Amino acid sequence: MTVGQSGLRERKKQRTRDALMRTALELFTTRGYEETTVDEIAGAVDVSQRTFFRYFASKEDVAFGVQEMVEAHFLAALRDRPAPEPPFEAMRNAVLCAWDTIGEAITEVVPVELYLRTFQVIESTPALLAVHLRRAMETDEAIVRLIAEREGLDVDADPRPRVAVAAFGGVMRITGQMWVRGEDRSMEAIRAITVAYLDQLGPALAGDWRRPAGDDADAVDARP
Repeated sequence: MTVGQSGLRERKKQRTRDALMRTALELFTTRGYEETTVDEIAGAVDVSQRTFFRYFASKEDVAFGVQEMVEAHFLAALRDRPAPEPPFEAMRNAVLCAWDTIGEAITEVVPVELYLRTFQVIESTPALLAVHLRRAMETDEAIVRLIAEREGLDVDADPRPRVAVAAFGGVMRITGQMWVRGEDRSMEAIRAITVAYLDQLGPALAGDWRRPAGDDADAVDARP
């Protein structure tokens, strides 16, 4: 097989995979996850069930296909951050870089609007929600180990990587929920929400919540 033929074959396989994912998500969001079968997904793309299982291990696997792509994109961006960046700065810059570049990759597979509707299906389907929580824990653990490696720490002896990632991951899950519920469903919107919420992480953990916003941090607190 020539290089050109090999490249053509890989592009054809990618198109089939994307079509299966796009069709599956459309069916999940219009008919329901439990109500949709693998045979129906494969049939809608005019391929066999066997072909479906060449690309996805299960119906559950295809439901999280885009999310897996987003997570992998973030982890790659985090690995590429300069070594001198502190952990929170590296995670913040990595996620913003990911949102700046992942939009095109998502829209090549599914419309952003369909990606958002899929989130709603996941949150309203107990079987998928359980998988989503498990995947979130696995992703957090991957980030923990990456941060510990960057900082030269023993992740099992030093609690800081897990504490930092727990806080960061919690904020990111909130931003995702706010994005899904908002009126602006653009990638620019989720980036803006991410910035706004991450910028409040420090004040939320260490600041005096009873002090009006904008007060001089060094001002004397006159409360009794």
